[in-house]
This record gives sequence, C-alpha cells and structure tokens, in this order.
Amino acid sequence: MSHVFGRVAEDAPRIGSALGTQMWDTAGKRYLDAAGGAIVVGVGHGEAAVLDAQSEQAHAVAYAHGSVFRADVLEAYADDLAAVLPLDDPKIFPVSGGSEAVETAFKMARAYHLARGEDRHAIVSRVGSYHGNSRGALDASGRASLRKPYLPWLGHATQTSTPYEYRCAFPDTHPVGCGARHAAALAELFEAQPVAAFIAEPIAGAALGACVPPDDYWPAVAEVCRRYGVLLIADEVMTGFGRTGTWFGVDHWGVRPDILVSAKGAASGYWPLGLAVASGRVHDTIAETGFTHGFTYSHHLVGAATGRAVLKIMHDRDLVTASHKSGELLRDTLHAGLADCAHVGDIRGRGLLVGVEIVADPDTKAPFDRAEKITERVLAAAREAGLLLYAGTGCADGVNGDLILLGPPLTTTTAEIEEIATGTAAAIVSVVSAG
Repeated sequence: MSHVFGRVAEDAPRIGSALGTQMWDTAGKRYLDAAGGAIVVGVGHGEAAVLDAQSEQAHAVAYAHGSVFRADVLEAYADDLAAVLPLDDPKIFPVSGGSEAVETAFKMARAYHLARGEDRHAIVSRVGSYHGNSRGALDASGRASLRKPYLPWLGHATQTSTPYEYRCAFPDTHPVGCGARHAAALAELFEAQPVAAFIAEPIAGAALGACVPPDDYWPAVAEVCRRYGVLLIADEVMTGFGRTGTWFGVDHWGVRPDILVSAKGAASGYWPLGLAVASGRVHDTIAETGFTHGFTYSHHLVGAATGRAVLKIMHDRDLVTASHKSGELLRDTLHAGLADCAHVGDIRGRGLLVGVEIVADPDTKAPFDRAEKITERVLAAAREAGLLLYAGTGCADGVNGDLILLGPPLTTTTAEIEEIATGTAAAIVSVVSAG
C-alpha cells in the first residue's frame, strides 16, 4: 500500500524516463507527450543544459534566504527575462508556482493602492476562469466544481462575463463591439466597488479550452482599467514563455499589463518556479511603504538558474517562432483528420495551445451528457495508444461541450506533430463512434 496522498489511481503506470517529447514507463511503454504534462514542458524533457545549470548552482549554494542575500544568478535571470517581458521596467518576484504568483499579485495590487492612500481591495475576474487552487486564487476562479467544497471560505472576488460565451455556440462568429460590451460591464463593476485589480488569461487555458478573444477585447479592457485606476493583471501561467506563438499571450494585442504572473513554461517542469512581475511604476509605488509578503522558497537560487537556462534554450533555438509554426501545422492537421467527424464543434487556439471541443449536436453545439464522460474516455483511448493528452473543462464548467487540450513541448518535431494530430483524431473518432 502506498503512503503517497496521490492524485492518480494506484494501478496507474509508473514513470521511468523521458527525453524530448517522449516518455517511457517502467514497463518500457513509450508515450508521446502531447500535453507537456499540464501544459508545462516547453523546452522538452531531459535537457542537459538545464540539468547542468541546476547542478552548478546547487554545488555553489542551493539556498540562501531572499531577505538576507542578493544573488548574482537571480540578478542575471531577472535582467535576461526583463528583455522579453511585456511590462515597462519590470520587477520580478520569483515564487514556487502559479498559485503563489497569483496570491503575490493580489497582494501587490492591494499594497499599491494602500501606498497611494486608497483603500481598494476588490478583485474582479471572469466566469469560467481558473487562476489557481490556493484560497485567494480559487476565490478569483470561476470554475464552480473546484469552488464548491470551499464556498464558506470564498466570496471576496467578483466575476464578470467572458468574451468566449458565443464561441462555443458560434465558433466562427465575433459579435460587433464585443470589446466595448465587456469593457462597459467592467466599468459598471469598477463604479460599484473599490476594485484593486482585474485578472484574466489573455487566451483561456484549460478552463475554457484555448479560446481566443476577438481582437477588440484586450485593448478595450486595458483602456477601461486605466480609466478607473484598476491594475490589470495578466495571468500568463499557461500562456507565457512562447506557448501561444509569442513570448507572452498579451503580445498578440500589444497590451502592457501592470502586473503579470507566470509559471509552467518558466522552468519547463525542471523546478517549481512561478513569477509575479510588477511594472516599475507599481513596484516603485509599493516601495514607498514596503511590501508585507514573502515565502520561504521565493527568490530561490536554483530556481533562478533553471529559469535562466530555459530562457537561453528558447532564445538559442528560436522556440517562440517554432511554437507559432508548429501550432499552425497542428491545427491544420487536426482539421484534416477530423473533417468527417460531426461531433467536433471547434478546433481553436494559438501556437502550441490548441483545444478541440467535442459536442453531441454539430448544429446546435449541444453537449454530450456529462454521464457519458467523453473527455475521460478520449484521454484513456489516447493513453492506451501511447499518446498523452490533457483535459479541458469546457465553457461554464463543462456545460457547453467536452474539451481536449494539446500543448506539447515547443521542441516537438514535425513528425511528432503529425503523430499527435493523427492519434488525437483517432482517439476522438473511436469514442464518439462508439456512442
């Protein structure tokens, strides 16, 4: 009997090794990692340069508390990262993951307004969103199934509408004035309560299955936040570090947030690394009164060495461009392989963040009954065939269709992209055909 408080069945295969986009269990079965775990692995498994950087730093000094020492490796990483971050004069607060980064961002927003003499505390997020599983991050998340057990602890954040509700029913339609409509809804919230920050993913991740907003959405949202003095927090935990074919998701619309959070691809799974990044203006304002916050493992030296090595690989191999090109190939190949499958409602995304929506009725986009567990069955069929996919939730917590999410390493080869598309299509067809 295992003493691990596990997240997987006890009869699940045991991982043995991994290299590039491929993984092997201890029985020798090979899997193609089409999801990077949980859309985490960007530079591929088993990169010697990352492991060497970790070892070198750990041999020099693995841990020094961030409140006592400055560190050359952390300064160098922050300098390298600043060059690609979509913020003015960015200041980087490294933590241990996405949820910690979101909690840090919320505290930054609160501290900023307090330093300005304003008692703002409210957080606004979006329906159907996901920002993490710690209490504050969960409160800002709009996924009912995750919130339900902890509702007595929640209720401080407010959810507004998303720009994606129409995409599930009408995937090729962008309503005129969508950005203005959502900006107006935000303005009503900003006028009604002391809002400190608005948080959203530039492109929806697992919660809404790689939905891309219309092009007028983000500029309109950024403008209304500026007008009301509300800090804009870009949640780039999943979309950052080249995942969507640009360095960060907001780069698609030229938006410069006040605070950015990221994780996952920052260390590509080699280290638990998250980042809360403040613009220089936000940082300098907070510095006037101080920032009451910190974690034992924030500003970790091996984490900084890991992140810097990952960043160098991304530059050296031009993986942002690779993500853009491979993403186009993946979507095109999926479209071809699923052209005759009437139960595919949409294939969407940017770069190597791709969602496939499965519906019961192709005309109305009505979902399958949740009891049929379509997503779970597709994932199981793919895994049996040696292909690892990831489950999306579906719009509004699954009511508008089952979702399969793909996010392989940015280093995935053309042959592997084609294998992923073919295997995904086969798994979907086998499940929906079986009924």
